[in-house]
Amino acid sequence: MSTCRESMEGQNQILINRIKGNLRRPSWVSVLLLFTVIALISLLQINREYSISLLIPLDFGLISGSRPGPQISSSCSDFFKQVPARKVVKSIRVFGGIGDGKTSNTEAFRRAMEFMARFTDSGGSQLVVPKGRWLTGSFNLTSNFTLFLEQGAVILGSQDPKEWPLINALPSYGRGRERLGARHISLIHGNGLTNVVITGENGTVDGQGKMWWELWWNRTLVHTRGHLVELINSQNILIHNLTFLNSPFWTIHPVYCRNIVIRNMTILAPWNAPNTDGIDPDSSVNVCIEDCYIESGDDLVAVKSGWDQYGMKMARPSSNIIVRRVTGTTPTCSGVGIGSEMSGGVSNVIIEDLYVRDSAAGVRIKTDRGRGGYITNITINNMRMERVKVPIRFSRGANDHPDERWDPKAVPKVRGIRISNVVSLESKRPPLLEGIEEAPFLDIHMENVSIFGLAPTMRWNCEFISGSSCSIFPAPCSQLKNESTFQCSIH
Repeated sequence: MSTCRESMEGQNQILINRIKGNLRRPSWVSVLLLFTVIALISLLQINREYSISLLIPLDFGLISGSRPGPQISSSCSDFFKQVPARKVVKSIRVFGGIGDGKTSNTEAFRRAMEFMARFTDSGGSQLVVPKGRWLTGSFNLTSNFTLFLEQGAVILGSQDPKEWPLINALPSYGRGRERLGARHISLIHGNGLTNVVITGENGTVDGQGKMWWELWWNRTLVHTRGHLVELINSQNILIHNLTFLNSPFWTIHPVYCRNIVIRNMTILAPWNAPNTDGIDPDSSVNVCIEDCYIESGDDLVAVKSGWDQYGMKMARPSSNIIVRRVTGTTPTCSGVGIGSEMSGGVSNVIIEDLYVRDSAAGVRIKTDRGRGGYITNITINNMRMERVKVPIRFSRGANDHPDERWDPKAVPKVRGIRISNVVSLESKRPPLLEGIEEAPFLDIHMENVSIFGLAPTMRWNCEFISGSSCSIFPAPCSQLKNESTFQCSIH
């Protein structure tokens, strides 16, 4: 077993180094220019009966007059208000921590956090995790606190389920997401916190989630798996400059939070690891996600707001969310998803400068009868895809409800979706846009969308939607009425 573990650790490090060296902070100008060249070459192979001016305008939606160069480097990180230097700084070693990868440090971390909580109202505190491998169960953070992982520091999730205690289900879900009743706590947890920073010199948090995935695969899971990091009812949070590996379940889950910044993160899980979403803002406001590289067994980013009647009752929407310069792959799911748990409502979401490869979908809006709620005012701009099965997808029919008390008459309201400047290369299928018969998706507008690689006989698939379009290749479905260039320019 030790040889196998060392081999896996070596492979993990090789992968991390490759990603950090090549993909972590891509030059977006270079990437976009590369796509321009590829797409223009592809145009030469298109049947001449099409007008090139209708397929892709000359500015290609990359660096146009409406998007000057400096905007490419814009940031939403000011959602997080900077905090002063912490008054007390201690190493985990002070509390008896041993970083040998074998000794349990659960009590050391819990002692440390109990000590740090003394300084919540008197200058704040910082816990330093030095180089080493620090095995631990779950621990709770405190306010006015920084968790700092030095270079070479690795926090390892315990392989003992008892060190991931059970906590109550979220009220907007009514039960554990996977199983009835309580759920396992996250590895790094916090509730009701203010001014928290989780950062370092590119240290690592490894949830060692395989044990949990096997419980899921074997159908022996008793309670819903824990997240790697979950923060509840918290505000002014920064998660920055770390690598997160092998979460048991969703990796980063801020829920009922506001003013959250997650940036410069590398998040990795095997492609077959079930439900290992990268970042899932849930019933949260003012969330900034930018400059992240993610590989996972589920959505790279998923915006949520509660599940069916429980989410509708709580009515805590997700709003003012920006997802910018996220790169990654997920062979089973989407680059950015909205839903399917969106019963509290989702509005005012900006997704831009997204690069997704080798994935099931690029962007996906997921909902169903019983969800209720709304999805409105969603802007998706500057998206590049390679070898993505379905580049743009609106889907219904999740058929996934918390219990028998869900209301089939509670239908979601979806309207105001703007998608522009999208290029997909080596696509497998055309866009699939499925609304709900008794609640059609309205006011969908698409502009400068080019899907390459499709067989000539393939057509967009649309049902129970309406909207407009211009400069689309191949031609969209009739429900997206074609507009003139002038009409497009006023959207």
